[in-house]
Amino acid sequence: MTAAPHPPRVLVLRALGLGDLLAGVPALRGVRRAFPGHRVHLALPPALAEAARSTGAVDAVFPAEAPGRAVPSLTHWPGPPPDVAIDLHGNGPESRDALAALHPRRLLAHALAEGPPWPAHAHERDRWCRFLHAYGIPADPLDLRIPRPTTPSPAPGAVVVHPGAASGARRWPGERFAAVVRCLRATGHRVVLTGGPGEDALVRSVAERAGQPGSGVLTGGLPYAELSALVAGASLVLSGDTGLAHLAVAHGTPSVTLFGPVSPRLWGPPPFPEHLALWKPGPPGDPHGRTPDARLLRLRTGEVAAACLTQLRRPRTRLPRTAEVARVH
Repeated sequence: MTAAPHPPRVLVLRALGLGDLLAGVPALRGVRRAFPGHRVHLALPPALAEAARSTGAVDAVFPAEAPGRAVPSLTHWPGPPPDVAIDLHGNGPESRDALAALHPRRLLAHALAEGPPWPAHAHERDRWCRFLHAYGIPADPLDLRIPRPTTPSPAPGAVVVHPGAASGARRWPGERFAAVVRCLRATGHRVVLTGGPGEDALVRSVAERAGQPGSGVLTGGLPYAELSALVAGASLVLSGDTGLAHLAVAHGTPSVTLFGPVSPRLWGPPPFPEHLALWKPGPPGDPHGRTPDARLLRLRTGEVAAACLTQLRRPRTRLPRTAEVARVH
């Protein structure tokens, strides 16, 4: 008896972080719709496998990671070459060549002679949707919502405050987060502090400064399902420019996000009023630097607390195409 043939496969490379995964959801949805008879595999770090599956935009995950934002090896790809390989990782030859080494029947990449030019000053969501459009694949940069999790929230209705970030340049001082937590609690709001792996000391320090009870401190890096449920059920998410801000956007949870080295026009939330980006205009900085960016430090405690209280009072409605970026002076 002849075995049934395997469906054709698409391999998408985007082996970056949680925020990058969620910013790539509109492009991934475009790929999913463009290849309805294919099985779409996403190459990304194993720790993000559950998050990737939760988007509903891919059929399978292919474990691939490298230190920092380097391009991982894909040589352990199983079976025959992918029918289509798509580089959503970067614009250089490294990611293109990693996919080309698998000898796909068709390769889509910025770093090809026939590939579209790299739009250096485009928002991440827009950039990858434009890239797909150049290859005849429609994608909507605002198609970024993900399904609501079935896991119950550990703190429904709470304000989630996340003081951590992947780099020091995007990490607002802990004592300022603590002052905002004190203000939110004084106005009657329940607050929960969270942190990612390796951020326990920071979270505990903020909690201690804020007089936050231990029951409102979630350390150790929550499993993705629980973290997603926490954000989906929150009344507000306050964070720096990090993956949790993207998760709030993906669930439509009101948010206040603090920007420093990179303008929110490039990395910020979509133009929906429930998401407020606070930013001090100025020359771009190093988003991967070790110390807080000078523009980030210009954000004052009072204006951040006021922005949070404003968002908490705002009716949960969406105006689809009106930008809401606050340049505070």
